[in-house]
Amino acid sequence: MNGVGAVAPVTRRVRAYFAPVDRTTETPCLFDAAQTGRFALDAPPAPWIDLGWCSGFKRSSGAPKGSMIAALRSGAPAMTFAQVRTEVEATVELEFASWGKRQMALSSGSQQMNLLATTSGAAPNGSGGTSATAIPLQPASTASSLNVGSAATAFFIGDLVGAGVSGAYVRSAADVNSDLNYIRRVSLNVGRVASIADNALQLEAPLLAGAPAAGMQVSRMVGFVDREGGSFFQEWSALFVMGGERGDRVIYHYPRLQAMQSAAEAAETLTAPLTRIRLAGAFRALPVRDASDGEMVLCFRSYLPA
Repeated sequence: MNGVGAVAPVTRRVRAYFAPVDRTTETPCLFDAAQTGRFALDAPPAPWIDLGWCSGFKRSSGAPKGSMIAALRSGAPAMTFAQVRTEVEATVELEFASWGKRQMALSSGSQQMNLLATTSGAAPNGSGGTSATAIPLQPASTASSLNVGSAATAFFIGDLVGAGVSGAYVRSAADVNSDLNYIRRVSLNVGRVASIADNALQLEAPLLAGAPAAGMQVSRMVGFVDREGGSFFQEWSALFVMGGERGDRVIYHYPRLQAMQSAAEAAETLTAPLTRIRLAGAFRALPVRDASDGEMVLCFRSYLPA
């Protein structure tokens, strides 16, 4: 490239992708722009999950005018002879253009649960009453086809279903032991029924966890619920991609993001009396160590020229 470089990128929207962080080992999902930076936006590399377009994307550091950098002065009169970083912090704010299980989970700020279909006469409860008995999956099930045998008659096209895998969070073993369906109540392994044939539920998209494991069960769901408060902080790895009109691309990679606000919405006035409600999220970045030189960093900004 010459000394002037490319013109400033011109973009329309920001695409958001998230991947889970291993909470036990605090191991994030790392993205290598040198290897996969040109991925098709509709087909991100595994294990990244496409959360669609977002608006109001804003990233900032802890200081009002950028990174908190202070001058080291010496002598009389005092003169600056070096600079140091006194504080490092990075935050991200955005609004999701669509509502869904994962968008709600990211923007809730705390626990996000599935509203499982309840038993007849179940006592009312804010996060859903006693759920109906889960249905065991048959051995022929796949990530896109759930064989439920004769129980298929209890499902309808368009139903939401959730299968039990390792929960997004489990506060204690007592939570699981007190509710046989707790693992499906907190699972992100959910899908929508597109069709029903030969006792199998055909899903619109494969389950996140892949083919069901032996002994896995499925529950019918009616929606999702999150709660204000709670002690759980979600943590995700994130990618934000700005596709330039000339073929260039800007990528912001935050290996570790935790929600820094409770569930919030942003209202956009359309033609009166209609108002569009967007999910608003705000996140704080946590540090990782760069294998290149051991530096502790919060974000990687990559630019891929046209």
